[in-house]
Amino acid sequence: VKPMTPRCSVPKAVPVGKSASLHCHENEGFPKSTYSWYRNSEPLSPDSKSSTKLHNSSYTLNPATGTLVFHAVHKGDTGRYSCIATNDAGFAKCEEQEMEV
Repeated sequence: VKPMTPRCSVPKAVPVGKSASLHCHENEGFPKSTYSWYRNSEPLSPDSKSSTKLHNSSYTLNPATGTLVFHAVHKGDTGRYSCIATNDAGFAKCEEQEMEV
């Protein structure tokens, strides 16, 4: 079963240095969906350390739960975030939401 449009929650504004949690979830898809996050239409690597573009970002992305946690945000984390739920039957994307730091 193709995933439904996931519900995404993105904080509107986060003070520099604070943590931020972004959530993405849908429960119609079968088999269970995996989740990937995008900032300004660029995919976020599951491992923040391996990404050259995001070397200043410190975050944890869990593809199984759809949770993206920034441990300490900085100005560079500002942007439009969206999430895609994917399974064998297809994928669905939530609306982009702005997070300001």
